[in-house]
Amino acid sequence: MAVSKHLIDTAPTRIKWAIEQEIKLQVGQHFRLPDLKGEPLPRRVLTSTYYDTVGSHLARARITLRRRTENRKRAWQLKLPMDGARREIEMIDPGGTPSVVLQDLLVLPLQGEDLLPVATLRTWRTGVRVHGPNDACADVVLDTVSVLKDRHVLRSFREVEIERQRGDDALPLRLEEMLRKAGATDHDGRPKLFRALELPAPESPARPPVESPTIEHVKFALTKYLKVLRLHDPGVRLGGCIEDLHEMRVATRRLRAILRAARPLLVPAWSEALRHELEWLGEVLGPARDLDVQVNYFQEEAAALESRDRKPLERFIAHLRSEREQRQQALLNALKSERYFELIRNLTRAAHEPAVVPSPVSLSDIATGAFTKLRKAVRKLRSAPTDSDLHRLRIQTKRARYAAELAETCSSHSAKRFIVQARLFQEVLGLHQDAVMAERHIREFLEQSTSVRAAFVAGRMVERQRHRRESARTRFRAQWKKLEKRGKKAWG
Repeated sequence: MAVSKHLIDTAPTRIKWAIEQEIKLQVGQHFRLPDLKGEPLPRRVLTSTYYDTVGSHLARARITLRRRTENRKRAWQLKLPMDGARREIEMIDPGGTPSVVLQDLLVLPLQGEDLLPVATLRTWRTGVRVHGPNDACADVVLDTVSVLKDRHVLRSFREVEIERQRGDDALPLRLEEMLRKAGATDHDGRPKLFRALELPAPESPARPPVESPTIEHVKFALTKYLKVLRLHDPGVRLGGCIEDLHEMRVATRRLRAILRAARPLLVPAWSEALRHELEWLGEVLGPARDLDVQVNYFQEEAAALESRDRKPLERFIAHLRSEREQRQQALLNALKSERYFELIRNLTRAAHEPAVVPSPVSLSDIATGAFTKLRKAVRKLRSAPTDSDLHRLRIQTKRARYAAELAETCSSHSAKRFIVQARLFQEVLGLHQDAVMAERHIREFLEQSTSVRAAFVAGRMVERQRHRRESARTRFRAQWKKLEKRGKKAWG
């Protein structure tokens, strides 16, 4: 599914990227596409040389980098995994080696190793574009792939892909059913390069058994979220997709929360130093992410306004975008710093060999402690809490939720219900904080504007933010009662 397509000018090259989601199926040598009643797609012959390190660092990170040639036109293509999708980046650059721009994006997964060609594949592609109800559209392509070495075919395989272009999932699912009836079977999930090199699919670390020592569960959680952080690092460097930054920021917060929750198990100075550096990274990521949220919100608001009121708001959005670009440069500087690389190295060591102290504390103890602190924080709230009070409460809720997720495998269903309710409570407080930040940005913009129309629109938008805040304040007490009830059942 090509969700969005973008073009970034990065002199002297141009970068295009899109987020794609597809259904892959495996087919035999004699498979033929059924009659799908669509428009035939042009036949294509693609020759792709894949690059990786000697240690297969890209493959292990589920990243593929290839130089593709079609009709004498050459381009570099980089595919980064996302949650249930891929971000495909294409650089129009005829050079025979990966450019500095590409290598800068991959600095973290490359780990200082050089890129080398590891396989050459030639793909014969045919396909059909199928249209469905409500302007839905999907491409079905059949790939016959040959693995080449010294111009000889070592092996070949075939697969079929369904790529949604427009509309919901109904059309791709219907097409999948038709292809299965024609003989297609489950795909093993491996990218073409993995099949070419006969590599197994990358496996995620297995969750420790329930009876494992508490520190093993902590190590698993650190490994999990360090992987998420590393996974989204290239996308954050490229910019343009707000989900990469969001996921990286959340992973940073979770890592810090895990270290905080597991303090009774860890050497204090060691864990405090890591948490301090994660706090620094969070402060680097936070302003850019907050601006992404505000730009997205005000774009939706602008679409609902009359044209004469939309123009001042569009100028405001342009102001936010300009500020976001400045934050991106500061963010890139931080991600290129030795401080950041040292943090990644220390987190990697922490996930494998944390500095531990003997402790009888269990995961349930950790979750109970975090919930107890959350209850105390709510009890201390005034009848009319300030914006800052609610923001701190949101942070405390996240800590309790992350501690509960750490203990989830060793807990009952009541813990899972607590986690769900904590997320809902957190969302209410998050909407309140978003409104606070939105009003702050509007007032800053208004100080720089002399337009009467801009002042009128800004006043309307400020009033909207107050309504958003009051709505959240009205809801949060009722949501807390539900969360407290779930917490008592889960943690006592």
